[in-house]
Amino acid sequence: MTATQRRGRRIMMSTGERDAFLTEQRTCRVATVSPDGRPHVSALWFVWDGTSLWLYSLTRSRRWAELRRDPRIAVVVDDGEEYGELRGVELSGTAVFVGEAPRTGEDCPELTLPEALFAAKNFQVAAMPHDGRHAWLRLTPDAIASWDFRKLPAG
Repeated sequence: MTATQRRGRRIMMSTGERDAFLTEQRTCRVATVSPDGRPHVSALWFVWDGTSLWLYSLTRSRRWAELRRDPRIAVVVDDGEEYGELRGVELSGTAVFVGEAPRTGEDCPELTLPEALFAAKNFQVAAMPHDGRHAWLRLTPDAIASWDFRKLPAG
């Protein structure tokens, strides 16, 4: 069950606004936990299917190794330049590894939708190209917080 946002309800995105925002954005910042407990943040492309955030990560990355050791993850997707334009979504929970690693294109029905979405969004092609270096992570968030400063009264 997803935790409900308590603070900032006035600037919170509706479910429809959040889904549209996550569908249109391309890059997120992924936070993982290093072995010594320090956070590690890296940028990554993603797709949102309305329920889960799908991350296509290098399997030989620090991020991948940290998630193998400790699957706790937080992801921020944000946008805006001026203060009154800032908007974003923070999702957190547990990363789940889906499909073979690295991904070579073996049949995996669970990846049909995210791969179609990802290929169209990031490569403008119908079929997902596989390079044998990346694999899939799914984040079905335990908690989601959002903000849209464009909802603040003009001051």
